Amino acid sequence: MRLLLNILWLILGGWISFLLWMLSGVLLAITIVGLPWAFSAFRIAGFSAWPFGRQVVSRAELSHRGDLGTGAVGFLLNVVWFVLGGWYLALHHLVLGAGLCVTIIGIPFGIQHFKLALISLAPVGKAIVET
Repeated sequence: MRLLLNILWLILGGWISFLLWMLSGVLLAITIVGLPWAFSAFRIAGFSAWPFGRQVVSRAELSHRGDLGTGAVGFLLNVVWFVLGGWYLALHHLVLGAGLCVTIIGIPFGIQHFKLALISLAPVGKAIVET
């Protein structure tokens, strides 16, 4: 079922989200200042291309130890991300998710947009794992 939902997601618009997140990652990587966020954008791109059967977790919970992205530096990077662009990316995914949840058929796709909204708010220090 997950395979079918992921294929439908990709065909019906997930590829657009994937390409836009990849473009964002490339643009962030080109600017040296945006390099810390480029890896997060690439992580979100992979998640937006194939979201069913995956979830977002904190790297600290996953590895049971802290690292640079899960401590104070990660918090500051997430604050900068939120102020400069995370809030409107999350708002975009929330609006799409709410619109999709109005229809019965769109509920699974709406839930995936809510997951993307969550990681769009604070992507540094997060990991994508299989469920």
